[in-house]
Amino acid sequence: MLKINKTLKTLAVGLSLVAATCSSAFAGEPSKSMLTPDNHSLILIDHQPQMAFATRSHTVESVRNNVTGLAKAAKAFKVPTILTTVAAKSFSGPIFPELQAVFPKQSPIDRTTMNTWEDKRVTDKIKSFKKNKIVISALWTEVCGVGPVLSAIDEGYEVFFVTDASGGVSKEAHDMAVLRMVQAGAKPITWLQYMLELQRDWARTGTYADVTDIAKEHAGGYGLGLIYATDMFNAKEGH
Repeated sequence: MLKINKTLKTLAVGLSLVAATCSSAFAGEPSKSMLTPDNHSLILIDHQPQMAFATRSHTVESVRNNVTGLAKAAKAFKVPTILTTVAAKSFSGPIFPELQAVFPKQSPIDRTTMNTWEDKRVTDKIKSFKKNKIVISALWTEVCGVGPVLSAIDEGYEVFFVTDASGGVSKEAHDMAVLRMVQAGAKPITWLQYMLELQRDWARTGTYADVTDIAKEHAGGYGLGLIYATDMFNAKEGH
């Protein structure tokens, strides 16, 4: 009996060592090209009525939903964010109210230039953040998106473009603009991908509630699934 117990203990220790070895062997460092809450800033460009009226690559409803989800995600992770508009009082109208509500104390930088990057107030603010990655979403993709994306890349920034929180006057206009940006080195992402890339691990409890709440409100079927799982089984991601 003593020999059996000793053998079982030895086996248990051996299995524990194997498990630990396997765990460390498969653990790796995340890619440096990935977004984290502290390595980037966000610019939300020209989400205004006049720009939305002519958007045809996406429905206005989806753009409003997606950019609001994007903004809420940035706020949850304390990402430095710039709101900017073009000719708000004379032509394009105010920023979407639901977007302004995410950052109620922040006044959008109102420009005359179609290329946000050519407004010194914007570039000075970007430089003050001291982040080498920039995430951009804009209406329209082919004008107010392309300009700052290409300009920031030329100045050495790593740029991500949120394709579903942006839109063009046609699907072709949007698609060709995204292609042009990608050819120049920009990285296309979607708003939900952005939020989940920042969360990365469901064990990060500090932002868990914010992320799941944003998903429930803005992430369509995935959000509905979270509501269902919580109500029916009290389930949680990562548990």
